[in-house]
Amino acid sequence: MNLVEGVLSGSRIAISRAITAVENEYDEATAIMQKLYPHTGKAHLIGITGPPGAGKSTLTDKVAKEYRRQGKTVGIVAIDPTSPYSGGAILGDRIRMLDITTDEGVFIRSMATRGSLGGLSRKTADAVKILDAAGKDIIIIETVGVGQSEVDIVKNADTTIVVMVPGLGDDIQAIKAGILEIGDIFAINKADRDGVDRLNIELEMMMDLNQDKVSWRPPVKRTVASMNQGIAELVGAIDDHIRHLHQSGELETRRTERARNELLAALDEHIGRYVLNKLNVSGRFDSMVASVQKREKDPYTLVAEIISSMLR
Repeated sequence: MNLVEGVLSGSRIAISRAITAVENEYDEATAIMQKLYPHTGKAHLIGITGPPGAGKSTLTDKVAKEYRRQGKTVGIVAIDPTSPYSGGAILGDRIRMLDITTDEGVFIRSMATRGSLGGLSRKTADAVKILDAAGKDIIIIETVGVGQSEVDIVKNADTTIVVMVPGLGDDIQAIKAGILEIGDIFAINKADRDGVDRLNIELEMMMDLNQDKVSWRPPVKRTVASMNQGIAELVGAIDDHIRHLHQSGELETRRTERARNELLAALDEHIGRYVLNKLNVSGRFDSMVASVQKREKDPYTLVAEIISSMLR
């Protein structure tokens, strides 16, 4: 059985090897993705994001268990901070999900941010497709933290859950403004802490001012993930959102936009790599860098010249 057949049959070893191939850009990675792509698009993708310390990993663990109770298979891609030594994921999320790693119906993969903007590795989308082709019903993408750049999660998820926590003070106010547009569901985790009512009211008030989401008002759910409280209600809200996406036609719209972004990103990457290779082979690139550094030429003119010469 080859690697692609192994993935399609749900082999954990094959899934793991395929993700490793795309993550490390092995020669066969593109061929693997080309063969798997027709088998994707069936899973529902859930993004879980929020500030560090909000309990995202514990919440992910409990949401996965709730879906397993419903008989659904789950894939988890946990974006971990990069180790400064090996460049690999630090695997903190895996440690917090140890009890579900032995479940045959759950596949967890930690991926390193590798310094990418917002902590979302560009390989995340490929890892998600591999899990999708392997037949996972639900795929959860859990991010490192939250910030304006972490809006990237929206490009990879059908339903985005923003996890918040009471008691973070004024620091979170700036975050809220940026993530209000991306949240389909808000989960106030550690809801047994002081300040939960205030945070709940603030979120509802901010949504009252936000007129963008007229067809779907993001619900605010309270959870205490460590105690397994509010998880069934949160999963119920996810299921409501899934129904809304299908009935309103928004799922099709979101996935079309995702396909467009993906194609543009692939074009950017491959055209950029092609141009750079050509310049390196001719030995022109270093001299261009030197001319920009000495202010003999500006980068804008040089880029225009490069594009013009490549298109000839």
